[in-house]
Amino acid sequence: MISIIDLFAGAGGFAVASRLAGADVRLSVEIDPICCDTLRRNDLGKHHLVVQEDVRTLTGKDLRRMAKVGAKEPLVIVGGPPCQPFSKGSYWTDPGHDSRFRRARAQGLDALRPEPVTVPKPDGRRDLLEEFWRLVTEAKADGFVMENVTSLLHPRNKPAFDAVLAAFRASGYQCTPVRAEATSYGVPQKRERVFILGSKKSLPVVPTPTHKSSKEPAGSDLPPAPPVGPFLEPFSGPGFFEEGEVVVGRWAECLREIPPGWNYKHLTEWAGHPNPLFEAETRFWNFLLKLNPDSPSWTINANPGPWVGPFHWDNRRLRSQELAAIQTFPPGYMFSGSRRERVRQIGNAVPSLFAKAMIEAVLDATQRNGS
Repeated sequence: MISIIDLFAGAGGFAVASRLAGADVRLSVEIDPICCDTLRRNDLGKHHLVVQEDVRTLTGKDLRRMAKVGAKEPLVIVGGPPCQPFSKGSYWTDPGHDSRFRRARAQGLDALRPEPVTVPKPDGRRDLLEEFWRLVTEAKADGFVMENVTSLLHPRNKPAFDAVLAAFRASGYQCTPVRAEATSYGVPQKRERVFILGSKKSLPVVPTPTHKSSKEPAGSDLPPAPPVGPFLEPFSGPGFFEEGEVVVGRWAECLREIPPGWNYKHLTEWAGHPNPLFEAETRFWNFLLKLNPDSPSWTINANPGPWVGPFHWDNRRLRSQELAAIQTFPPGYMFSGSRRERVRQIGNAVPSLFAKAMIEAVLDATQRNGS
């Protein structure tokens, strides 16, 4: 059984995925104390150790020592360096850019579209991609899986992606970049992510999808993208009521009027509403966004505002257990902290079934003959 070390472990999405893939999770490194408490509350393997630490202070030898993995024993390192420096929010919220983009798209006026922004905002976490590469190479890992938001491929961030990919290849790793949607691997969520799969021994193969993505046209032999309804049904009863799920305030009545699968645009002239309250393309797309039980969920947000969806089709906020189910954490997985902290941890996690497919591809590459 190959040993796994999980960096930037968060609430444990990668650790759960590693176990599902048949690997032995030996070590989770995470700087956030609440996430560390979550990791310790769950059974992630009899050899599993949680270390609260900044990865910048560690070496590859430290990782093997703490994980009790010998210098010549097989090792795969997984992790998702913090995405905040690369997320859409880091460039769409520049002054005027988001509103200009949305209005230009609505009006079909290309001249109003903002020019691509290529200068990154200062953020001390941007170097954590390099730290991930450093620890993988120092630990002489046989393979790795690195995950991040697809905005890492935006013109502002692409140089950072290209640099870390080149660094891994220069260090002797055969690498396969993968951009995919979680629905393709059985997750009921339209969550796109970019991965780099790496192996010293042979080139990792992009994992074969098990389902259609939400964007895939009809005609594929694969099952359709999984709808969210069956994943949430076990938590629908009053016994799962959670403080904070009730929606009250300025837009509560508006939310009740919006049909499943729609957002605030249902209440616009564009949608034919007889008494429009909003103008289309003047709000963020997830404003008053409501799930449809017969379709996959939209991306779960780690830090939603009071009117940011997705909301449940029963006109309430999603419960922690429901959010965890959308991220394909196993039933009974426990999260520490307040509701806000639980939502943050779950929203920041990689969906376990999504990560499992990527880990399996690297495990296979590390165990087959070189190519």
